Amino acid sequence: MKDISLRIVGRAGRITLQRPQALNAMTYEMCLAIENALDAWVEDDNVLLVVIDAEGDRAFCSGGDIAELYATGTKGDFAYGRKFWADEYRLNNKIFNYPKPVVSFLQGFTMGGGVGIGCHGSHRIVGETSQIAMPECNIGLVPDVGGSLMLALAPGRLGEYLGITASRMNADDAILCGFADTYVSQFKWITLIEALEETGDPTVIDTLSETADPGPLRTAQPQIDALFSGETLGDILTDLRGDQSDFARDTLKKMSRSSPLSMACTVEMMHRLRGPSLTMEKALDLEYRFTYRAMEHGDFLEGIRAAIIDKDRNPTWQYADMNVPLAAVSQMLRPLGADALKL
Repeated sequence: MKDISLRIVGRAGRITLQRPQALNAMTYEMCLAIENALDAWVEDDNVLLVVIDAEGDRAFCSGGDIAELYATGTKGDFAYGRKFWADEYRLNNKIFNYPKPVVSFLQGFTMGGGVGIGCHGSHRIVGETSQIAMPECNIGLVPDVGGSLMLALAPGRLGEYLGITASRMNADDAILCGFADTYVSQFKWITLIEALEETGDPTVIDTLSETADPGPLRTAQPQIDALFSGETLGDILTDLRGDQSDFARDTLKKMSRSSPLSMACTVEMMHRLRGPSLTMEKALDLEYRFTYRAMEHGDFLEGIRAAIIDKDRNPTWQYADMNVPLAAVSQMLRPLGADALKL
């Protein structure tokens, strides 16, 4: 498959995304190929760890390839999207629970579906160009691919902030928020990958790790915690509108680009997930409740139209006044019964 290279080099199973012209966006076929490789390597005693990287300087993986989702959804075929998300979430869960070390190298943009394959392994490497984000609310989805788990675990209220503003994290921000583990200057990555292939030992990462320059979220967190402490999207909007700071104004501007229904559901998801009972299975199940309904009842198709198809950046959202009824949130997140996600 030209879009992805799967091979064994030394003691490492190697996965390289090869769609730099498309910012390494994940296709459905790439998703299935990665899962098949991981299944094979878990039984192979010669493979001691897995290394995931990508070609090109601009992106590790900018997200999922959603053109086919739009094409089928606009014809009233919701089954393809539901199967796509179910299979993708199964892969995310498999990486999260993989019994061998998984080392990922996250240059440039790592967003959406890229987070799902790059940020659930045991050793997540970031560098000077890393920009990690969960921008799903901008296209009428919610943070998914297991991203809701990491947002719920992020310090304070950073999860709500990142989830509904689609703000990008640099290397230090990503480490702070639990999306990455280690900073290594990118000119050292080839040397590090060669050492991993030769030894199969992830402790070689420690010999090259460095300290990233502090990111903006460390300074901003007290203000974020104060402004995003509300129980609902409406509470958060009230606090932001009542604050005269530049930060509050900039945040409201970011939120104005996103689906109000998606943002309201994201806030509710954070509150449901946060706590000692949080598991990846619980997070993926809740995400799938939304994505299962996203085409038929949510803003997903309109979000894709505005962002990708017509590119007018002017979506017509439901609840454009941002007054999202609690009943609408409950409807999108209620259990699916027999259609529930099966991992």
